[in-house]
Amino acid sequence: MKHTIHILSVLALLTTFTGCGKKTAPEQTTEDSAIHEPALNTLTGEEQEAGWELLFDGTTLNGWRNFGKQGIGSSWKVQDDAIYLDAQKDPSGGWQAADGGDITTDGVYADFELQIEWKIAPCGNSGIVYRSVESDKYQYAWQTGPEMQVLDNDCHPDAKIEKHRAGDLYDLVAVSEETVKPVGEWNAVRLVVQGGSVEHWLNGVKVVDIEMGTDQWRKMLANSKWKDFPDFSTAREGHIVLQDHGDPVWFRNIKIRRIGE
Repeated sequence: MKHTIHILSVLALLTTFTGCGKKTAPEQTTEDSAIHEPALNTLTGEEQEAGWELLFDGTTLNGWRNFGKQGIGSSWKVQDDAIYLDAQKDPSGGWQAADGGDITTDGVYADFELQIEWKIAPCGNSGIVYRSVESDKYQYAWQTGPEMQVLDNDCHPDAKIEKHRAGDLYDLVAVSEETVKPVGEWNAVRLVVQGGSVEHWLNGVKVVDIEMGTDQWRKMLANSKWKDFPDFSTAREGHIVLQDHGDPVWFRNIKIRRIGE
């Protein structure tokens, strides 16, 4: 019995000393573990110092207007912190939304890095056009500016056509791999255009890397719909344009940094 008591006492002492060296980790609260996303449609201090410009303030359509016009169609709205095309069928039978039309930045850009997020409605089609030229000669932005395709790859008929899928340099260069997210999810775009060099990034992956103006480029143009558009991709500066292709589409976190200025 005495031996049993003695053993129990020793075990109690060992437990006491061992416990003195242990530190209990504080409980992690939901607030501590939450991932704090950057505020929508804003620039960080670092981005401002690096020369980024905000092209959408999250509440107004200031800085945007219809391509070739002064105003902006009523189908373009701000909804849930995004530029939204409320695409209703045009009663005249046109392929764009009623009182919609492509919208363009007021400013023009030569060499730049553009960041933008988009999501598309089911079976939807749209695009991001760059270095587009406004002139009485051109009815549409895509007649002069290359386009990064915005598309529902799972449903839209264009998804069956090579070089017409999300992220493609439309009708010219297919993406190296498919990185587009499903309908309803936001896709992150990074466009880098410098001189003749063009990079399309979609959701963190460089999917297009091409040099415009080369023999290879001219050969591609000759075998595309652009063969009948002599001014396509010739401008070294132009507008950023969001396309109305008659389907609901959303854009947000639109920011640009001029390169070499």
